[in-house]
Amino acid sequence: MSLRQMEYFVTVVQEASFTRAADTLHVTQSALSHQIKALEKEVGGALLERLPRGARLTPMGRAYLPHAELAVRSAARARRAARAAAGAEGGELHVAALHSIAVGALPDVFARWRAAHPGVLLRLHEYATAEALEDAVRRGTADLAVGPEPAEPIGAVVPIGAEEIVLVVPFDERLAGRSAVTLSGLADRAWVRCAMEPVVHGVRFLDWACGRAGFAPRTAVWTEQSSTAVRMAAAGVGVCAAPAHIVRGAVGEECVLLTPEPSWRRPLAVYARTAPTAAAAALVELLRARWPAVSGLPGRPDRLPLTPG
Repeated sequence: MSLRQMEYFVTVVQEASFTRAADTLHVTQSALSHQIKALEKEVGGALLERLPRGARLTPMGRAYLPHAELAVRSAARARRAARAAAGAEGGELHVAALHSIAVGALPDVFARWRAAHPGVLLRLHEYATAEALEDAVRRGTADLAVGPEPAEPIGAVVPIGAEEIVLVVPFDERLAGRSAVTLSGLADRAWVRCAMEPVVHGVRFLDWACGRAGFAPRTAVWTEQSSTAVRMAAAGVGVCAAPAHIVRGAVGEECVLLTPEPSWRRPLAVYARTAPTAAAAALVELLRARWPAVSGLPGRPDRLPLTPG
């Protein structure tokens, strides 16, 4: 089996159609079908079921797909690394990140990168959860991932700092004059929750943290995006827990930030399947310079995504 055959197979799956895949690959349908049949002969069975209006995976195809995707993406990463090897001044980098980090911290980092390395194209892939981010790295989607340190590293991991989780309230909140509050002091408040909230010990973080403070949070609104949750909190819908770096980008100066006691910090890292080289290594160094060192952070028992500090 060849890399081209695997690329053809992955493209058919992505397009769910031989016709659209042929157009994407700029080959004839007969040439595409010939390569897929040759691949199926090599693996010993049908990978795709031909339908009147498309194609879908067979059970054998579903088992084969992640390996084919990884091979195709690994080859693409190898080409990018070769082009970017000469002083990080060519090619492109694929960066995966949590949505909150992409919105709150990466714009400044990417702007600094573009000023220093205008010849390197950055492609950003955003994910809602740390689990989805880790899966993307395993599948070879990106050269680097930026997020919480993975629970089960599969390659190089470089700590870059930490983000602080704050509580967002409107200006007319009676606690707005304080710089810090205990979580138990918010037991009577409604909360704005986000689907991106991390999971700790099998439950969402806010449920876990409030439970330790002796109450169950009363949810007013569930949102899909953390930036939306911040805007809802600033408008007075309820209290929101969010990374500090995303708040100003979402609402500017239109809210008050409170620090919970004890404070919440989430250690962050850059990680990849292999050790970063050339352009990737240069971006890692820039990310490390963007965040403070983690040496002063408290210990992380049970590798919690959010660490009381």
